[in-house]
Amino acid sequence: MSSLDDLDLPERDIVRTVADFVDREVRPAVRDLEHANTYPEALIEAMKRLGIYGLAVPEEFGGTDVSMPCYVLVTEELARGWMSLAGAMGGHTVVVKLLTQFGTPEQQKTWLPRLATGEVRATMALTEPGGGSDLQGLTTTARLEGDEYVVDGAKTWISNARRAGLTALLCRTDPAAQPAARGISVLLCEPGPGLTVSKDLPKLGYKGVEACELIFDGYRTPATNVLGGEPGRGFAQMMKGLETGRLQVAARALGVGRAAYEDALAYSQVRETFGKPIWQHQSIGNYLADMATSLEAARQLTLYAARRFDAGHRVDLEAGMAKLFASEAAMKIALDAVRIHGGYGYSTEFDVERYFRDAPLMIVGEGTNEIQKNVIVRQLIERNRHA
Repeated sequence: MSSLDDLDLPERDIVRTVADFVDREVRPAVRDLEHANTYPEALIEAMKRLGIYGLAVPEEFGGTDVSMPCYVLVTEELARGWMSLAGAMGGHTVVVKLLTQFGTPEQQKTWLPRLATGEVRATMALTEPGGGSDLQGLTTTARLEGDEYVVDGAKTWISNARRAGLTALLCRTDPAAQPAARGISVLLCEPGPGLTVSKDLPKLGYKGVEACELIFDGYRTPATNVLGGEPGRGFAQMMKGLETGRLQVAARALGVGRAAYEDALAYSQVRETFGKPIWQHQSIGNYLADMATSLEAARQLTLYAARRFDAGHRVDLEAGMAKLFASEAAMKIALDAVRIHGGYGYSTEFDVERYFRDAPLMIVGEGTNEIQKNVIVRQLIERNRHA
């Protein structure tokens, strides 16, 4: 069901290449890797060779800067095979976009070529143990000492943290600033003394790829590593970066929902009860019709937001709608796939139980859906003010 209508021929070839990789290398291996909670080193290396880590990097820095609809459909294909693989490049792409849009020429020259090849992989550190989605209330601080910032604080639920060579850290560089957002900056941090990955967090789904707690205790980084070279702009920069992040999470939801739908559709044609394939029972047929409809609606919402992003529009409203709808649809589709499979849907011998465990991440990740609704309504009012 994946639509390639928005793409030119080279980008269609990119999506098809990733789809072939998923069918050939990911799907045959995913069940064993996922149940063992094993980091997919070989698959990550294959993604590097395919150029997936460079899909948002401009060509002048060695990447292939594809359109946002292309990126969405590549992410969908990866998540169709294993949502963890899409997660392994989600934060990476947000950091690439931050550097491309806001980085100084020196920051771009230093990082983008290595990010394009996957030699260095990036993540972003926003969430704090006591803060959740309240990013303006963050407590991680960075104080300027000479030509360095000294960072103290903690972050949690940071994907790929153990393997990241670059972390875009959202922190407070001016605690006295009013409003508070003006005192927030993004620091580009490399692994080093004072930065500890304290533990990996156990998870319901999203296996294989780590989500960690980070402790900053006297960590030092050069003042030149402030994104864009000027402190106090980090909150607005990260809000723009999260437009990409939310489109990526919406696309992950599309992939999980599509995998669940396709497995259910196939199973309904080979499983028979009362002398006929179960799709012919009205209750099962209704499930399938609703699954296909909501999946296509989610895809169109996501592609619409992606096209507006490429046109240069602000898309926090559209990306929020796409993330909200696609994640809720994926959760419902995954549950209905379990229903259609009956007892087998509860068995680890079938993939639908994995989809059901992976789908909730998109509901709470990159800003909970409750936060998405707040973002959506604020933008609705902002765009439709009446005296």
